[in-house]
Amino acid sequence: MVNRNDIVTFLNDYLAITQISDKSMNGLQVEGATEISKVALATDAALATYQKAIAEGAQMLLVHHGFIWGGLRYITGRNYDHLKYLITHGLNLYAAHLPLDMHPEVGNNALMAGIAKLKRIKPFGEYMGTAVGFGGQLPEPMDLGELEALFENALDTKADTIAFGPRQIKTVAIVSGGGASTLGEAIDSGYDCLITGEGSHEKYHQAKEGNINLMYLGHYKTETGGVKAMGDKLKEQFPTIETVFIDEPTGY
Repeated sequence: MVNRNDIVTFLNDYLAITQISDKSMNGLQVEGATEISKVALATDAALATYQKAIAEGAQMLLVHHGFIWGGLRYITGRNYDHLKYLITHGLNLYAAHLPLDMHPEVGNNALMAGIAKLKRIKPFGEYMGTAVGFGGQLPEPMDLGELEALFENALDTKADTIAFGPRQIKTVAIVSGGGASTLGEAIDSGYDCLITGEGSHEKYHQAKEGNINLMYLGHYKTETGGVKAMGDKLKEQFPTIETVFIDEPTGY
């Protein structure tokens, strides 16, 4: 068993929770059991992931998309259902949104940059005044189809690419999840391809006019790597605890 506060202190420090501005209320969002023997990890805070965490015997659930965004005004409806379940079952809920996107070691974007073996990596993708993604150069120019296959195999997903850039890709920018908002920055920076999770209708014409490839890999699929990596990090830091990844895909 490990004391909850020791785990929370480690996570807060390692992920620099207090140093990053975010709409998510990052950190321990709901307090549960004091002693932890098992931590579950999932992309989303949802009743389905809470239930699976409890079924696995976990006392803490670490998620990328937390339950509280900007605070709670009413404890009714869905808010009530979530809080009642968490408190009744003594399940701690810890959220790490942007801190887990941008972390240089276990972050979603750093891990995807590693899949592509990017070189000359630099911060990319400004959001709320902070770069949350990474951009860089491929070791060798790669055909767009080969780049798609690389990520499809690594993330167990299907690429949906708006292909208006060069067929031979030399430079790539990566922002997981809903990172299509950084398309303008990618165009201005001269990247051949922006890789993200999902986008919106108007990005088609922006990509066409900007002569860039825009690759969608799925919001969920681009944001499972970070929580999985945090499971390994927690076991390294606290050898006596167990961890389990809760897979609850959304199809988006």
